[in-house]
Amino acid sequence: MPELPEVETTLRGIAPHTLNRKVSNVIIRQSQLRWAIPDNFVELINQRELMGITRRGKYLLFEFLHGFALIHLGMSGSLRIVDSVTPHNTHDHFDWVFDEITLRYHDPRRFGCLLWIEGKPHEHKLLAKLGPEPLTDEFNADYLFKRTRKRSQAIKQFIMDSHVVVGVGNIYANESLFMSRIKPIRKAGSLSRKNCEDLVRDIKFVLARSIEQGGTTLRDFVGGDGKPGYFKQQLLVYGRGGDKCTECEKALKEIRMMDRTTVYCVSCQK
Repeated sequence: MPELPEVETTLRGIAPHTLNRKVSNVIIRQSQLRWAIPDNFVELINQRELMGITRRGKYLLFEFLHGFALIHLGMSGSLRIVDSVTPHNTHDHFDWVFDEITLRYHDPRRFGCLLWIEGKPHEHKLLAKLGPEPLTDEFNADYLFKRTRKRSQAIKQFIMDSHVVVGVGNIYANESLFMSRIKPIRKAGSLSRKNCEDLVRDIKFVLARSIEQGGTTLRDFVGGDGKPGYFKQQLLVYGRGGDKCTECEKALKEIRMMDRTTVYCVSCQK
């Protein structure tokens, strides 16, 4: 699934080609995604200028004068810039045409969405209860320490809850907890303030580094320019169950938590 760094990478890839340009055509090939694309969506943005693109969690918001288009990439979706003469392939579900170039949405599993929002987008039901952005000052050690008090939930599951903080997906939770030397199955409420300081620092570091390198390549993710991300080659624990720990050289342990792969070092992470 594309996570926060992949979505941010997508935003940065498509913005230079589409901002402050008029949509010259809209093509909907498949309207039945996670939720149906509104019947009037073509007329909502056709011949309208795209004024801004922002991200909230893993959602992309495309601002027009009269409202916002909201896109989520789902499990396997991607947005790419292609030449407008490029033939579409299977699972290319919609195009926004900007004369010579096209913003194309590809999604084999069709778990993504394209919706329309009028009014304040952050009050929309999909966005209203999201936690703070992890790379902002709002997400800090004091905040995390207060939120973890008396919580018996495993810390890995806790930081992956989008109501606590957005965008810390499975890969980045594994990596951040390893760097912080915190065992992923440890109860959230048992973390000290120092643990929270370390974890916030490392979450920010891992996400920022992944964004700089273009996201994490897993399965078929590509950025807005069609190029894959390159963060996977620098992963310290995720996908390395049974391999030697880069710190102590003991075998990394792999378990399942909430049906997700979890890898950690039984020696380094306490």
